Amino acid sequence: MKKAGLPPKQGLYDPQYEKDACGVGFVANLNGLKSHEIIVKAITVLKNLEHRGATGSDASTGDGAGILIQLPHEFMSKAALEAGLGQLPPEGQYGVGMLFLPPVPEQAEKLEKVIEAAITEENFDLIGWRTVPTSNSQIGDLAKDSEPFVLQFFVKIQNSVPPVPSNNQQLTTNNSYLTDNRQPTTDNLKLERQLYVLRKVIEQRVRECGLDGAEQCYIPSLSCKTLIYKGLLTANQIPAYYLDLSDPAMKSGLALVHQRYSTNTFPTWERAHPYRYIAHNGEINTLRGNTNWMNARQAHFASELLGEDVPKLAPVVMPGGSDSGAFDNVLELLVMAGRDITHAIMMMVPEAWETDPHMSPDKKAFYEYHQSLIEPWDGPAAIAFTDGRVIGATLDRNGLRPGRYIVTKDGFVVMASETGVLDIPIENIERKGRLEPGKMFLVSLEEKRII
Repeated sequence: MKKAGLPPKQGLYDPQYEKDACGVGFVANLNGLKSHEIIVKAITVLKNLEHRGATGSDASTGDGAGILIQLPHEFMSKAALEAGLGQLPPEGQYGVGMLFLPPVPEQAEKLEKVIEAAITEENFDLIGWRTVPTSNSQIGDLAKDSEPFVLQFFVKIQNSVPPVPSNNQQLTTNNSYLTDNRQPTTDNLKLERQLYVLRKVIEQRVRECGLDGAEQCYIPSLSCKTLIYKGLLTANQIPAYYLDLSDPAMKSGLALVHQRYSTNTFPTWERAHPYRYIAHNGEINTLRGNTNWMNARQAHFASELLGEDVPKLAPVVMPGGSDSGAFDNVLELLVMAGRDITHAIMMMVPEAWETDPHMSPDKKAFYEYHQSLIEPWDGPAAIAFTDGRVIGATLDRNGLRPGRYIVTKDGFVVMASETGVLDIPIENIERKGRLEPGKMFLVSLEEKRII
């Protein structure tokens, strides 16, 4: 087995200049109805984007492909029972982590202990582990050489009573997060924030543990809202490799898919898209400056919502990641700190507002204010994004990446890097259009409308 990861800086090669360029698309039900059909349609879109991906010298080893869906509670409940984990808590009150571990049993077991210790340290209960059923019969030899052991772990907040503050520990209303952030909750935004902190702590513990195989430990997703299946695969291999995706109980109201073509990058299992919030087509040309500014600012971060957990989040941008990974890291931080995902996207990918005579003064003021907080992440980029409640896409101000969408009369929305990714009878098309530079296309499953 080859070690996962990137080669060190050498000669003209430097990992910080890694870029991605790919095919991206999503399918959503405008009424928010969850079904297995959404996943089937999304995988069809993914397969029809295969020409936008790439393979290695071994044609069966892809640069990466994947799918992000809403956490399928019905399927997870069934899978947990089959794995002997008992009945899961109600929907929205537990988190599921997707995990890559080294395939050497002794290495995987030691890393599992590190993860379990972090789970307890962050006041979570480990419900249990589940081996994700996979089939590598179709994947190439290069992909098999670095193929991880794929697991899922289930966690919930410990049932504990918050400590009573002493006279010297007055907890103000502005820091109410400190009084109850570890208690059982039905607020999945709050639980999502706690799971974010847990993942960052696990990543830190794994980096520091010094165990063999630690570099192959990666968490594609840890969430109470979304779940990601991805890997060093081609589009056609995704449903064949991850057997879960063929189960009729696997249902979602949205699905984000991606076929990767790495430009000047080394494909690895963890670098496949989607990331936790985005799938990205194109390049971020301002990456080095964006990353340096984030590294410089993170020592000064403060948040009422994240409270005492803020120091656990560094480094915000994971070292050695690609431009897509760095963008996703920063977007995740902005969302977890309390901003709506659309707000955060507009901060990171603003329109060309400075000289636009038609833009309203209020909107210009919005962009001008946020310019003092964060620099634009610029480049010929198209970014599809979701937080599990809404799903959308945006182009950077240059508009050099294509994006087309179709809304059907029976309530489906399809967006992709190009047209023709899904066979839709013309009589079923309600409207269609394209993404415009600096503009956002957004589908709200909760409001059942396109914004």
